[in-house]
Amino acid sequence: MSTVREGSKSEQAYTWLRGRISSHAYGPGYRLVLGSIADELQMSVVPVREAIRRLEAEGLVTFQRNVGARVSLVDESEYAHTMQTLGLVEGAATALSAPLLDEATLARAEKINERMLRLLEHFDAHRFTQLNRDFHSVLYEPCPNPHILDLVHRGWGRLSGIRDTTFAFVPGRATHSVEEHTQILELIRTGADPLEIELAARNHRWRTMDAFLNARHPHPTEEGR
Repeated sequence: MSTVREGSKSEQAYTWLRGRISSHAYGPGYRLVLGSIADELQMSVVPVREAIRRLEAEGLVTFQRNVGARVSLVDESEYAHTMQTLGLVEGAATALSAPLLDEATLARAEKINERMLRLLEHFDAHRFTQLNRDFHSVLYEPCPNPHILDLVHRGWGRLSGIRDTTFAFVPGRATHSVEEHTQILELIRTGADPLEIELAARNHRWRTMDAFLNARHPHPTEEGR
């Protein structure tokens, strides 16, 4: 019975810590002190340690000997690698999901995109990013390949520690993002070739990556719109 309680507490600690990291209450570089977190959650350090190990496996936390656990820093190469990989697996998941998406599901995605469009007038990067994830989730969650879907979830998990930065740093990208959502929905609705859908979803993700990296380091390269 105690094992069940410890497992439950570990899950509670994981959810709580992940929420703090995602909301940036614990920003990049923040030191995660086992004892303090355990006291705040009113539990022993054992489930907290397990939760931190789980977050470390997802790339949200890094551990250094003699330093301890810290929220992972925003590393541009890590961001680029994560976005490249997410573009590949999310594109594949969206293409595999496409035949399973009925009109009601597509209409739900379209409504989310319309909310994103309205949000452009009084831009809120955090809310926009939440809606963006909701939109894509509708399109990739029906993916029949659980391995690909797991990789998509892992990719989003890795991004969660820095997920506010892209649209906050390059708000102009948001308008193009909404337009590309409309194009992806049209491809799915018209029964386009799966490869065309996959490439549209992949390039959509990569354009966001390029916009962020080019804004941080302006140079004369093609921005892919």
